[in-house]
Amino acid sequence: MLYYLKIIVNTLQMLTLNGTLRINEFQQILYENQSIQIDKNVLETVEESFEFLKLFSENKIIYGVNTGFGPMAQYKIEDSERIQLQYNLIRSHASGTGNPIPPLYVKAAMLARLNTLCLGNSGVHKSVIELMVQLINKNITPIIYEHGGVGASGDLVQLAHLALVMIGEGEVMYHGEKQPTEYVFKKENLRPISIELREGLALMNGTSVMTGVGIVNAIFTRKLLNWMITASSAINEIVKAYDDHLSFELNQSKKHEGQRVIAKLMRAHLKDSTLIKKREHHLYNDVKNVDVFEDKVQEYYSLRCVPQILGPVLDTLNQVETILIEEVNSANDNPIVDVKNKNVYHGGNFHGDYVSLEMDKLKLVVTKTSMLAERQLNYLLNPNLNQILPPFVNLGKLGLNFGMQGVQFTATSTTAENQMLSNPMYVHSIPNNNDNQDIVSMGTNAALITKKVIENAFEVLAIELITIIQAIEYLDVKNEVSSKTKQMFDDIRAIVPAFKEDVVMYPYVNAVKDFIMKN
Repeated sequence: MLYYLKIIVNTLQMLTLNGTLRINEFQQILYENQSIQIDKNVLETVEESFEFLKLFSENKIIYGVNTGFGPMAQYKIEDSERIQLQYNLIRSHASGTGNPIPPLYVKAAMLARLNTLCLGNSGVHKSVIELMVQLINKNITPIIYEHGGVGASGDLVQLAHLALVMIGEGEVMYHGEKQPTEYVFKKENLRPISIELREGLALMNGTSVMTGVGIVNAIFTRKLLNWMITASSAINEIVKAYDDHLSFELNQSKKHEGQRVIAKLMRAHLKDSTLIKKREHHLYNDVKNVDVFEDKVQEYYSLRCVPQILGPVLDTLNQVETILIEEVNSANDNPIVDVKNKNVYHGGNFHGDYVSLEMDKLKLVVTKTSMLAERQLNYLLNPNLNQILPPFVNLGKLGLNFGMQGVQFTATSTTAENQMLSNPMYVHSIPNNNDNQDIVSMGTNAALITKKVIENAFEVLAIELITIIQAIEYLDVKNEVSSKTKQMFDDIRAIVPAFKEDVVMYPYVNAVKDFIMKN
């Protein structure tokens, strides 16, 4: 029987893996540094798979056990050379370049790889499971580089750097510093894995880096969305917008769940605000003798259409999370060991198209989120639009001081970069590997570019939030806004002081970005 991974908290506050791994368990392990252990039934499943493959492959040709790899699979490998074959694969493919992927994302990739190996479809020696658990618990993460993955056969190059560490070679991040693996293993009394059968290929042949990066992307996107709801609610509030565009009745008339949820969250945010207006109090009574209305009858789209804009973001994010978790809990190796049916199946479960497509979809909606933040920011900065604030929400002397003028350039530039980065990777397949890999997913690139788009979006939103609290300061309405907006005001004000004189802005933008990414 195959045991899927599930997280259960035992009395020792150790998370035991023995069922389905989900987003919230990733959060516990990645952000709360929760230690893990493997259920004994899972280890028995892994051992059973290993012993079966070892016996099954004695008189058969099994890819990656007694053959070369890729287009070199036509070459039979002698029994005496099988172990060396695995080492050769790991060392030759540890060829990534570019910037190192941050440890948080690498740890997520390790957890994703651990998960799939524990399903019992890979035939690995149990030492692989045992060492990876120790590395995760000790926050020892391999140095894995951004460049190198084409997304089929999975993340070969990036996962080769993980495998390199598993055999005691390469480099790791340890206590915030890059260290030789050999040194860290000696210091922590760790032993490299035992290469017994196909441990090199099993570690490398899968979608775990793109999926791990994708999981972290999804977690950050949900934070981004929550802050965008906060910002959108606050800006509607401070310009005293009408509330009917957020009404239950209007949004319920549209069938999309995301739109309904966003509107509901914004209504909850604004529940105790004294600034939001009721249309029936202003435009539905005593308007017979008015030719030109002093106040806008309807707000600009960036304020009025937030549920319709962020609704698709929420729906897409939910779908992305579903696909990623399905991938995490799938066997994405090749070949697949089936102990129950006493067979080994060759195919392409390593192909990353599912993840690649979801990452492209995610970066599209995140880019749209950054565009919404940029337009709301522009609305606040342009007095011809909002008609209640000074140019650039300048609290100083107009002409002498500049207020938020400088950071608008940053927001506009960063949003433009997101728009460019949102071109899809999913359809950018380039054949390689002597045309053995003649159509690939580019899923790793898709996930890493999405990571960049998300980070950019947080920068734009940080600038908008600073501008919102400056506007609240100018209008002197901090005691009239909703309690949720007041909490946001206090949180950001603790980082950024009210300023009339011009100040160097980049430390404040970076500090707010860091705060909202963590909260």
